[in-house]
Amino acid sequence: MTEPATDLPQPAGATTRRTSLRDEQKRLTRSRLIDAAKALFTTQGYAPVRVDDIAAAVGCSRATFYLHFTGKPDVLRAIAEQGALPSVQIFYEDLDHVLDTGSREEFAAWVRRSIDWFQEYKDLLPAWDEATALEPEFREVAREGILAVPGVMTSYLSRWPAARQDEARLRIELLVAQLERFFTRWAMQGTIDVSAEEAATVLTDIWFPALQTPGA
Repeated sequence: MTEPATDLPQPAGATTRRTSLRDEQKRLTRSRLIDAAKALFTTQGYAPVRVDDIAAAVGCSRATFYLHFTGKPDVLRAIAEQGALPSVQIFYEDLDHVLDTGSREEFAAWVRRSIDWFQEYKDLLPAWDEATALEPEFREVAREGILAVPGVMTSYLSRWPAARQDEARLRIELLVAQLERFFTRWAMQGTIDVSAEEAATVLTDIWFPALQTPGA
């Protein structure tokens, strides 16, 4: 009697299809974990949210979470990389072009757009600040993000002498820091009571001359 075959050849492409399906399921689970973490961080802040809370919101196990992320800082970094970090670099590329024009009006319009950008990410900023204070790993992510900003402003930096490149970068970093601080006190803490238009005018008064290159 002939034994039934146990190692039948697989149809062409069957293994590839199974691999693709597994990859798609992993991608979908990762995406759902990012979305769940973003919703929880937005409503509860960073510190109170546990890995178990994120996993439960998706309906998966803690072990599944750790297949995709090393912990809360890692998933918050993924949230930032998904939207905030790429868009902020584009934003400062835009500033680079604006400063090329030498136009105060263009710069004022950029400041207004920057306030709108902060509004877009307003709900997530407290979680970002908490993580920066609590997590050394995420503090490094935030630092890398700030340090990367001057690097996209190649035209602006090219107009500064080599001996003053550090000063040029510092001016941009201080602009970023002041915009963040203003928005925190204005929109989140409510300790500055002005309209967005008034704020843009004063910020332009301060920063348009401060960012002029030597000899401009």
